[in-house]
Amino acid sequence: MVRINENYQKLQGSYLFSTIAKKVGEYSAANPDKKIIRLGIGDVTRPLTPSVISALHASVDEMADEKTFRGYAPDLGYDFLRHAVCENDFKARGCDIAEDEIFISDGAKPDSGNIQEIFDINCRIAVCDPVYPVYVDSNVMAGRAGDYDKSTGRYSNIIYLEGTAENNFSPDLPKEPADIIYLCSPNNPTGMAMNKTELGRWVDYAGKNGAVIIFDAAYEAYISEDDVPHSIFEIEGAKECAIELRSFSKNAGFTGLRLGYAVVPKDLVRGGVSLNSLWARRHATKYNGAPYIVQRAGEAVYSSEGKKEIRGLVDYYMENAKYIAQGLKSAGYTLFGGVNSPYIWLATPDNMTSWEFFDHLLENANVVGTPGVGFGACGEGYFRLTSFGTHENTREAVDRICSL
Repeated sequence: MVRINENYQKLQGSYLFSTIAKKVGEYSAANPDKKIIRLGIGDVTRPLTPSVISALHASVDEMADEKTFRGYAPDLGYDFLRHAVCENDFKARGCDIAEDEIFISDGAKPDSGNIQEIFDINCRIAVCDPVYPVYVDSNVMAGRAGDYDKSTGRYSNIIYLEGTAENNFSPDLPKEPADIIYLCSPNNPTGMAMNKTELGRWVDYAGKNGAVIIFDAAYEAYISEDDVPHSIFEIEGAKECAIELRSFSKNAGFTGLRLGYAVVPKDLVRGGVSLNSLWARRHATKYNGAPYIVQRAGEAVYSSEGKKEIRGLVDYYMENAKYIAQGLKSAGYTLFGGVNSPYIWLATPDNMTSWEFFDHLLENANVVGTPGVGFGACGEGYFRLTSFGTHENTREAVDRICSL
């Protein structure tokens, strides 16, 4: 008789955002006259920019012509996009990254879930807490997480690096040996970002201990402070110990198109084996590539007009972040983020739990956010709001919350 992968049984409940969607759906069905404003899931609301739309139309026309039709994409992505990524995201910032170290994919989320496959099952994982759930759940599915302790809300085999208000949500280095370290900066969910000195400490640790850093830079476009690196490869020594993941979703609005990439340097070698070659083999075996028309749209992001348009999108959402932060501060909330990130991380009032505050906002302000405990034990007592709404809805939501 067939046996299931028992590791899936260790996953706790449904995926966080699925639970939120279910609760909101039930409330909406019971209260059809209520206008619900969603500042929970980090989905964008602005349409694709003119440069991107033009590239999509042009590439669709190419697909209708026998002379320019494209079939399967190259394993690592089309050269035109990898070249644009290399020149604009890395060489322009002084990072020595080659085009064959860039792997085009359909987003940072699948890459962050799949990257663990190239590592041994016995590797020790370290994650910051609060943490993006995919980092933990993908290692649970692989059988690397150990047993779940309901009293602590943690897995026995994972090293949790606690982020708290006391350390400004910037966790200390691991106090026990860690093989794989997941870092996200600017951080989801807290909105905090590491400066060069802070990120340099992690690179030094990984280099000295033979660890590998999985660096999620999906929100780098929102960085506003000069001392915050946009790439881990701005730090000396990172090419020997880090993999970087990027996305077109939050900067260019590709949440519906799906496009991203991973950078695996050829200098990153463990056990005498190049991780670049391992990821290339995994990529070629299990992935057929992002569609040609989507990769052409990605290329348009790096055109002169595309850059201006993307800057406009980012500025639009950061204007929302500023409004949320100012409004909630004036109402007496304690909060973090919103400076280098589209996320606002706030302390729940009156000793409410994260889910109690979720219900309170949904029922009394008809506003949806994300309970902090969904991101880990250290997220209890906190709540995430996103700035990805429209100006009108964001302002109305903040006004509703403040009126409570």
